[in-house]
Amino acid sequence: MTPAERARLARIFGDELPSTTADERTPEPDSVQSSDDWLRAQKPPHHG
Repeated sequence: MTPAERARLARIFGDELPSTTADERTPEPDSVQSSDDWLRAQKPPHHG
């Protein structure tokens, strides 16, 4: 793909996708939550 084509696509669609996905990056310290914590938060109130 030529630089002109890349520039045109960037104007139309915005920035390209990040080179890494969220599961490949180090999580933010305040957003770290274990899967057990998430599971407990999803438990309906009637399941004691």
